[in-house]
Amino acid sequence: MSDPLQPLRVKIDAIDDHIMQLLNERAQIVIEVGKAKANNSKSFYVPSREQAIYERLINNSPGPFPADAIQRVFREIISASLSLEQTMKVAFLGPQATFTHVAAMQQFGLSAQLVAQKSIPAVFDEVARGRAHYGVVPVENSNEGVVTHTLDMFMESDLKINAEILQEISHDLLSLASSVTGIKRVYSHPQALAQCRKWLEENLPDIPLIDVASTAAAAQLAADDSSAAAIASAMAGAQYGLRQLKANIADNPCNFTRFLVISKQLLEPSKLDKTSLMFCIKDEPGILLRMLEPFGKRGINLSKIESRPLKKRAWEYIFFLDVEGHIDNENVHDAVEDLAQYCQFVKVLGSYPKKA
Repeated sequence: MSDPLQPLRVKIDAIDDHIMQLLNERAQIVIEVGKAKANNSKSFYVPSREQAIYERLINNSPGPFPADAIQRVFREIISASLSLEQTMKVAFLGPQATFTHVAAMQQFGLSAQLVAQKSIPAVFDEVARGRAHYGVVPVENSNEGVVTHTLDMFMESDLKINAEILQEISHDLLSLASSVTGIKRVYSHPQALAQCRKWLEENLPDIPLIDVASTAAAAQLAADDSSAAAIASAMAGAQYGLRQLKANIADNPCNFTRFLVISKQLLEPSKLDKTSLMFCIKDEPGILLRMLEPFGKRGINLSKIESRPLKKRAWEYIFFLDVEGHIDNENVHDAVEDLAQYCQFVKVLGSYPKKA
């Protein structure tokens, strides 16, 4: 009796062979694109171009291939293709298996050389010194707010924001122990502990909570102590051989972290951009209204405003502002020029593709 699966497998093999042929044809064209970019001194990594590819493919796909898998598949195709032009080195806040590591893989794919750094300043330093092409750092969480270390680094650095990454965060309770009853201490990053506060109070009320530098560092510690648990990602659990005692224990199931991609370059305009600014003002009556007016009168949407005290002078503040549009757009450029009249300084941190 013949195997009914055999002719279907033959068809799949033929399609796979054709896909392989097309991938190699695509790779040859990518090599030519790389040469053209080099001759014109253009960046080999263009986030807006990648985003346009994903959107076009998803919108044009008739199915049944899952729409949410299209970007993941083509991210790796693009990542491998970029490696033909140049090996892309990306610094990220480590160690491996942090949420920042996951975000870096999400943005650059597995063909990029991802290098863990011990701190956010170290990520900035690697990029500033040219030892990495790009860096990935966290900037804010939907529940816990901004990452102040990242904002502070922009005060000192001339690096530019090239992209933003929005990642859903799922915190798991991980351990070598077989059940929650065997847990004597819980390690995690302070933000992760804060985001799981209610669950911990209800389920581990008398257990010490210990702050560590990252969720991945917490998983490392739990891997060496069978009476400890870590709050970290499923990826961290898999990397360090931990059991998932409880999945997704965050108090708020809608938990996202925004990450920034930093480099030395300011990107050219794309179809839909966002511009991030930093500026310093003196605290005086009516100043907030005056600094927002240049954008309001031009109909420019402000998507975020954040303030930080200026450490060297009392009662003066650094503001961080996200506005829709590219700094090269006339109305955005003119609004920033008007803003500068009320400021001690204005610094453009970057214009980059806006995430939907």
